[in-house]
Amino acid sequence: MKRRTFFTATLAAGLGLAFNAHAATQWDLASAYPAFNFHSQNLEQFTKDVSAATNGDLKITLHSGASLFKMPEIKRAVQGGQAQAGEFFMVSFQNEWQPFGLDGLPFLASNYDEAWKLYQAQRPALEKKLDQQGIKLLYAVAWPPQSIYSNKPIQSVEDLKGMKWRVYSPTTARIGELVGAQPVTIQEAELTQALATGVIEGLITSSATGADNKLYENMKYFTNVQAWIPKNAVVVNKKAFDALPKAQQDAVLKAAAQAEERGWKTSRQVDTDSIAKLKAGGMQIVEPSAELRAGLAKVGDTVIQEWTAKAGDDGKQILDAYRASK
Repeated sequence: MKRRTFFTATLAAGLGLAFNAHAATQWDLASAYPAFNFHSQNLEQFTKDVSAATNGDLKITLHSGASLFKMPEIKRAVQGGQAQAGEFFMVSFQNEWQPFGLDGLPFLASNYDEAWKLYQAQRPALEKKLDQQGIKLLYAVAWPPQSIYSNKPIQSVEDLKGMKWRVYSPTTARIGELVGAQPVTIQEAELTQALATGVIEGLITSSATGADNKLYENMKYFTNVQAWIPKNAVVVNKKAFDALPKAQQDAVLKAAAQAEERGWKTSRQVDTDSIAKLKAGGMQIVEPSAELRAGLAKVGDTVIQEWTAKAGDDGKQILDAYRASK
């Protein structure tokens, strides 16, 4: 009798463990950036916050460094449910929907306060579009301002002519064309090798990307033009989110709001720290000349006019809302 009771208790305990293990929901979160990048660290804290708030009933595993999907594949993977959540660089998807590229337009928003206002103007349309694609926006965080890296001083846009120019979005490609450079599409994971092998000779990217990839080992000049402030969007498959109990949905949204606030604050500090790292690595930090600013502003006007013509009513409404907020 005792033996039967022991067996029954053991079986019940085993079934209980199996049930509890089954009850925990597991999500995969795909990101293309290395684990030490501030976006990845913010994502890691987000996953911990969700796990803590749900008592481990929702566990999100972060796959950084493009280990699950490469950057161009992540958004579609979330749409298709191959990953429940993911982070993507919005401006890279401008050809899919023009407003994705809004925060990559030159000199539309060149500081964090303006970038935040632009995001608030953009967010309603962004949420609507992603919803139509079966995705829910959790939060978005800005990169530091984009500036020019080169091996020669850049005093005017003429100095960019003929340069093998790394691009990561339709806008960066168009800028390359307008200044007479040779656009070459390179993802961040391939950046160091592309510089070391001479595939590219110059680029425009953030101070954080430059510091993370030690661009001072291959580049001599950082010209601080602060041309635009793009964002990463963190999204979840809508069906996966809707399948969660209400309490878990609320926990995810609360953690996302905290991650957004934390990420924007961190981005400001990362910009300051990254520029210091570039300088410590031997890179010359240069403020743009008046001639360069004027030339880039002219290029920027052309890019914005072209974008507005393609973006239609969605783009016009966002721009109008942004300009009214300034």
